[in-house]
Amino acid sequence: MRVLQVVGARPQFVKLAPVSRALAAAAREGGMPCEELVLHTGQHYDDDMSAHFFEELDLPRPAVNLGAGSGSHGEQTGRMLAGIERVLLELQPDVVVVYGDTNSTLAGALAAVKVGTPVAHVEAGLRSGNRRMPEEINRIATDHVCDLLFAPTEAAVANLRREGLATRTQWVGDVMADAVLHGVIAARELGHALDRFAVRGRRFALATLHRAASTTTQALPKLLDTLEQAAGRFDAMIVPLHPRTRAAIARHRGHWRPDPRVVTCEPLGHRDLLQLLDAAAMVLTDSGGLQKEAFLLGTPCVTLRGETEWVESVDAGGNRLAGIEAAAVLAAVDGLMSAAPPKQVLADRAAACYGFGKAAARIAAALPGAMLPGADRRGAP
Repeated sequence: MRVLQVVGARPQFVKLAPVSRALAAAAREGGMPCEELVLHTGQHYDDDMSAHFFEELDLPRPAVNLGAGSGSHGEQTGRMLAGIERVLLELQPDVVVVYGDTNSTLAGALAAVKVGTPVAHVEAGLRSGNRRMPEEINRIATDHVCDLLFAPTEAAVANLRREGLATRTQWVGDVMADAVLHGVIAARELGHALDRFAVRGRRFALATLHRAASTTTQALPKLLDTLEQAAGRFDAMIVPLHPRTRAAIARHRGHWRPDPRVVTCEPLGHRDLLQLLDAAAMVLTDSGGLQKEAFLLGTPCVTLRGETEWVESVDAGGNRLAGIEAAAVLAAVDGLMSAAPPKQVLADRAAACYGFGKAAARIAAALPGAMLPGADRRGAP
């Protein structure tokens, strides 16, 4: 079985790691030879967002790097679609695996389906209900062309059933749970972030902003002011800046000099980020992945959006949706400070929701089914 894994953004590198390990283990234990090839679209190309992750997570080096780079959604997706199609025709994989909800995800799925290669979507079925999010359109389109849909949660299974995709769907749990539960042990022992930022034993928050909607002329100044006000609730606030966010700050708030408690830095490696997530008193973020990682580690989270794909974290009491207005965000911070469930309770609830760290093994076991005669179920009701 030749598996082509299509990735392009740092959350996808994290999700790839447990699946890569599981494919290798299944080949050793089950006797089916498996050749794994990684195609990096180059959507994230900065070393802090790409190369360092491959090294730290011990990922297979990409067989192909398209170097797609940045650009408008149409321009970027088009470059990737053409490049992936060429690679598929050359390498002839038995199955393609795509992850998440980025332009790389959509391009990989479309390229595979157009050349007739079975394609599986890891993290299928998530819906925020906000079709203005480019990620929402990517999710929906990808799910409707893929042959195998690996759903991370029961809510995702229900979404796919409502859209007529039940026969292609398998609940497997969430590979991010695999990655976090595997990675946090090393992060606690080997991470450098707590000492680097002098927050070991202190009450600090971790905050991130990266979505396009968060970096507009209207939204970004509000969010920066909101973070500064929220920082007053903590001894410190660590803010790793995505390249898009750093550029937007230079454009819209070049004079920004944050409160001394707000410490900005470059994007962090996965190990250091996990160490901070695990030790933080709270997370404030617009990132879907960070909401989920915080939940898995039992860290309360305030989401700087009005909706989330990860409804389980809200239902469990560990996540509050606050938008970008300071009053609502501060109310959410104060509410979680007083009412969030204990850390271990949240972590246990998350593990139960997301498959107890066994998602990747379920995916590795299911992938050979994509190659079976009749496995193409695009016409299923």
